Amino acid sequence: MISPARVRQLALALPGTEELAHHGTPDFRVHGKIFATLPPGQNLAVVKLALADQADLVRSDPQAFSLNAWSKQGWTNVHLGHVAAAQMRELLDAAWRHVAPKKLVAQSEAENG
Repeated sequence: MISPARVRQLALALPGTEELAHHGTPDFRVHGKIFATLPPGQNLAVVKLALADQADLVRSDPQAFSLNAWSKQGWTNVHLGHVAAAQMRELLDAAWRHVAPKKLVAQSEAENG
């Protein structure tokens, strides 16, 4: 289980990330592109993933992951009561990599080994 506050910390730790809002929902962006949101009042995060990754997650653990109206674009619900911090960190990293400029991803990889 992970809290929305911890999700926020993990998202903001990713290079070039800023927190803004989209239609009243806190979101996390890199170079202006949203990679995650925290719908208010819900124990939920939404991350943008590759469609193949999304399908694997929903199939493997439907209690932790589900689809939404934007899922055809890779947006995936993450039910925070069913994921650990380490898994959430991996999901945020994958979502960040999915939308971040390739140069920034390469720079991050070089810095982190």
